[in-house]
Amino acid sequence: MRYLLILLVFVLPSCNQPEPTTNTQEEPEITFTILALGDSLTEGLGVAESDNYPSQLQRLLPAHIKVINAGLSGETSTGLLNRLDWVLKQQPDLTILNIGANDAMRALPIDLTRKNIDQIITKIKQSNSAVILVGMQIYDNLGKQYVQNFNALYPKLAAKQDVLLVPFFLEHIAGITQYNQKDLLHPNAKGYKVIVKKNILPAVNQYLDSL
Repeated sequence: MRYLLILLVFVLPSCNQPEPTTNTQEEPEITFTILALGDSLTEGLGVAESDNYPSQLQRLLPAHIKVINAGLSGETSTGLLNRLDWVLKQQPDLTILNIGANDAMRALPIDLTRKNIDQIITKIKQSNSAVILVGMQIYDNLGKQYVQNFNALYPKLAAKQDVLLVPFFLEHIAGITQYNQKDLLHPNAKGYKVIVKKNILPAVNQYLDSL
């Protein structure tokens, strides 16, 4: 009997032994998708992936919202229109559209850019995605009339298509050294932070609050 008691001491688990723990935390379910669509300003040319504007926007939104970066450096409105069907396979609920800067840099006809962006917005809306149009402005080296017509392009399209408008993507940072890379055209990480907090996020929240 003595030997049996000794054996039980070694075999039976201690009542003080902690229960094994399991990680029951699950990834949040994605219920809303935002597509960031545009050129190098969207892609984040020259900055780390975590510092481009879609990534910074993602960190400021609730966990159930997913932001997809579909920016492509060098993209023109024609190029974007040509790849739009493929991009929209992401089935976004909201698309942030910023395109046209490269059209202006190449001095493409304003009417062509306007027609392309108009068609892009129409196709996005037909895919059941809302649209936030983000405008651009250009310098006077292309001629006063061209500059005026280009800058007016975005408000007119936003009114025609009845979509939210962010008047100028680079508002608050344009031409400011501390917020831009050496070319003074592409934002650095600090610049993107300003853009997101002051330009993009308020428009996104405005749309989300309207749902």
